Amino acid sequence: MTKIAIVVGNPMRDSYCEGLGKAYKRGADSAGHEAELFILADMAFDAVLREGYRREQPLEPDLVTSRAALHEADHLVFIFPLWCGDMPAIMKGFIERVLQPDLLAIHRSQGKASWKFFKGKSARIVMTMGMPGWFYRWYFGAHALKLVKRNVLHFIGVSPVRTSTYGMVEMVSDATRKQWLREVEALGYQAS
Repeated sequence: MTKIAIVVGNPMRDSYCEGLGKAYKRGADSAGHEAELFILADMAFDAVLREGYRREQPLEPDLVTSRAALHEADHLVFIFPLWCGDMPAIMKGFIERVLQPDLLAIHRSQGKASWKFFKGKSARIVMTMGMPGWFYRWYFGAHALKLVKRNVLHFIGVSPVRTSTYGMVEMVSDATRKQWLREVEALGYQAS
């Protein structure tokens, strides 16, 4: 059994990203994995890191719960839409807030603590977008995926990190969207 933490980083309720998160959880549950789903649109927290990394910002109850789940999980899943070339602000704020206590502890350790505090975990990034996925990868270099994969997850020790992109989400047929939900459900079943 794999422990999985799924984070849906879309500020809108009932989004397609939320549907993908629920599909992943459904697949994970049907395989006997222990999966927790965190829909940021339903959580109460300040997405702004008010003082950067100068002082610890106390975590709201929803962040305490999700941070503990991320630490306990073997596999992390981040699902979000591409907005203005990046993840939505709520997703970026969530990541900054839940990692802040660990990053501050490392700074205070005078270099004795490892930056790889999530070592041994794997991850999946699922990103939706309005443009074709191949075009995003070819022309834009998949920079938002690289940001999350290399600058956040690899930096804290998560490896491997796999990615799935779904493009032209608003223009594809309902049948295609349903097929993508089945694909993500199968990923949840495999915990990959």
